[in-house]
Amino acid sequence: MKVVQTNQAPAAIGPYSQGIIVNNLFYSSGQIPLTAEGTLVTGDIKEQTHQVFRNLQAVLEEAGASFETVVKATVFIKNMDEFAAVNDVYGEYFSTHKPARSCVEVARLPKDVLVEIEVVALVK
Repeated sequence: MKVVQTNQAPAAIGPYSQGIIVNNLFYSSGQIPLTAEGTLVTGDIKEQTHQVFRNLQAVLEEAGASFETVVKATVFIKNMDEFAAVNDVYGEYFSTHKPARSCVEVARLPKDVLVEIEVVALVK
């Protein structure tokens, strides 16, 4: 087991890691729209989702993985009415490669953000 940590994504804000590699699989912690410096992106759902993907890209790269090696994504959104907007952004990052996915509406997310995404990916 190997802990993944990069300063290109926000630091963990609790007792957890940005991600863990077990054998050849990388499990990311949920990423929210915080910049690497810890500043909250407070824009609309699309802006927040782009920041989440920037964070995911950073932890995936640090783990030796990429969007093309993601096998499962879990999307948590505050309002299912914004599903189409999140899906538009999601499709920019997963256009040809389409991993398995779950999307759930939740009552509340850390720091009252609108979206959080976690992934499982194969390490190259």
